[in-house]
Amino acid sequence: MLHFEWTQNLNSKTYRDALNIRKEVFVEEQQVSVSIEIDDLEDKTLHLVGYEESVPVATARIYPMANGKYKVQRVAIRKAVRDKKYGSILMQEIERHVRELGGKHLFLGAQNHAIGFYEKVGYTICGEEYEEAGIQHHDMDKIL
Repeated sequence: MLHFEWTQNLNSKTYRDALNIRKEVFVEEQQVSVSIEIDDLEDKTLHLVGYEESVPVATARIYPMANGKYKVQRVAIRKAVRDKKYGSILMQEIERHVRELGGKHLFLGAQNHAIGFYEKVGYTICGEEYEEAGIQHHDMDKIL
């Protein structure tokens, strides 16, 4: 089972764990440039890491927008544990925390290969296809 840690502290171990997962998944696996992956929103977002025992295996970041809307970004699960359904558990934790913050609406840019996953956890496509970092995406959202 996973336990979760949230942080906004860019000097924390939790944030470093989040970056390590993101670099592994996005930079190494998907060949996204580190200059795109690490952006100017790092200090404006909430960072979440899921730990299997003490090992960081899942991450996401949440960007607070206006009117109770939060953008889910940088959702990544380490390849070695992708068969354990940790993505769904991570998304449930995001929803729990955003509700706690008073959020009413989640929004994200899904890589096309992940659309089916996001649909299973309640998201709906709300935009046209676009390319980001050389990968096709669709915007999706969910009302809480």
